[in-house]
Amino acid sequence: MSADDQDRTARSTAEAVVLVGGRGVRLRPLTLSAPKPMLPTAGVPFLRHLLSRIRAAGIEHVVLGTSYKAEVFAEHFGDGADLGLSLEYVVEPEPLDTAGAIRNVADRLSADDVLVFNGDILSGVDLTELLATHRDTAADVTLHLVKVADPRRFGCVPTDPDGRVTAFLEKTENPPVDQINAGCYVFRREVIDRIPAGRPVSVERETFPELLASGARVQGYVDTSYWLDMGTPEAFVRGSADLVLGEAPTNALPGERGEALVLDGASIAADARLSGGSSIGADCVVESGAHVAESVLFNGVRVAEGAVIERSIVGAGATIGAGAVLRGAIIGDEAHIGPRCELLDGVRVWPGVDLPEHGVRFSADC
Repeated sequence: MSADDQDRTARSTAEAVVLVGGRGVRLRPLTLSAPKPMLPTAGVPFLRHLLSRIRAAGIEHVVLGTSYKAEVFAEHFGDGADLGLSLEYVVEPEPLDTAGAIRNVADRLSADDVLVFNGDILSGVDLTELLATHRDTAADVTLHLVKVADPRRFGCVPTDPDGRVTAFLEKTENPPVDQINAGCYVFRREVIDRIPAGRPVSVERETFPELLASGARVQGYVDTSYWLDMGTPEAFVRGSADLVLGEAPTNALPGERGEALVLDGASIAADARLSGGSSIGADCVVESGAHVAESVLFNGVRVAEGAVIERSIVGAGATIGAGAVLRGAIIGDEAHIGPRCELLDGVRVWPGVDLPEHGVRFSADC
């Protein structure tokens, strides 16, 4: 194949950019040791679920825009060959916001069309149809827009009868439409090249409004597929459970869908109960009478007899004492929760902390 033919082939095949540079502050203390997209989610790093769907859509070249703990991504994924991908990594020298981060990887791109993903969104959007809509409408940028029950928590994105975006509106108590920016885009390469380089640039506050003002075609692809921003502890737990239960799409689940996913080396007592799409990491121990529901246990967690863990995340190597109760808690790596502690919604225990027996309770009975 000649060089010209190779260039035409590259441009006819879309590429992908995944933005994974965030610090994951809302998921601390778990993100003190790993970037948010690398946290174990339904048995594998969250990013593996997204990459598996990108590959299933026929895309092979993916560029990761990294920043916080950038080395962790390359250490885990390498060149991407085990996923059937060619992965490249570009580190942001400083936070560049969404459009700035996209511009920062432009020199690694060769295709005419580039799919861009926020690295903390779990979505069931049909990527093939999204790309087809972009090409069929000859759009400059196409946005995945998702309908939500309560759009007041988001900025909303109205479209005309032909699907063209007409505005980007801030949060309001009376939003005119129920569709929001879902954090997935298709860019024409020329648009990426026009983004100012070397400074922070926001797609929603600068790039997209400027495109609208210039008369460019900004297309909306509206659907009602599964969608979840995984940025909060509650959403992280929900997303992992939905992957295990089969309610969210993935090509990377390391086991069968069902009430619980148990990884190799884990030991579960015969009378322990696992439910709600819980994920039990490798080498975990769940002892007699314990109940783990809609929760994520990282590798090497030990849950003593009679403990109850609901809607919680437990970091690697942590221990949960006999009769302890965790509901809506985040426990850092190697922390020790003493017997009969009671940790309820929103509590966060930092890595290595040792809580004694009855050390923290929310009710008076012991």
